Amino acid sequence: MEPGSTSPFGGELVITDRRWRAHVPHVMCLVARALAVAGCNASVALTDDRTVQRLNYRDRGKNKPTNVLTYEQPPEILLAFGQVAREAAREGKSIAQHLAHLLVHGALHLDGYDHHHPGEAREMEAEEARLLRRLGVPNPWKSR
Repeated sequence: MEPGSTSPFGGELVITDRRWRAHVPHVMCLVARALAVAGCNASVALTDDRTVQRLNYRDRGKNKPTNVLTYEQPPEILLAFGQVAREAAREGKSIAQHLAHLLVHGALHLDGYDHHHPGEAREMEAEEARLLRRLGVPNPWKSR
């Protein structure tokens, strides 16, 4: 799917870093399934660390890349390939599994979930695990 094209999940999927396609088989299908399970109609940008770092600095004052950024208006989820790949390797999981987790995570942020306080974090993690189970992705919090 080309950048800016409409996807099956209602938003747009923009892929600006070709490594997403090279390392995640059927990436568009994975994005569509993850957002459908989460009941989310956001647009998704699969991009690079540099782009996410620039936006993270501009919008949040943090001059570093992060794995996922979410924006409420319009609803968007942006993911940084390098950061996601490094985390997946460190955690011993596939990039596809980690991508699914972070898409669900971003969708939950758009739905009002947060993880700044322990109670909020437990609630969000439980919901992530529930949704990921529906996708066949192992619970990322189980080994903690």
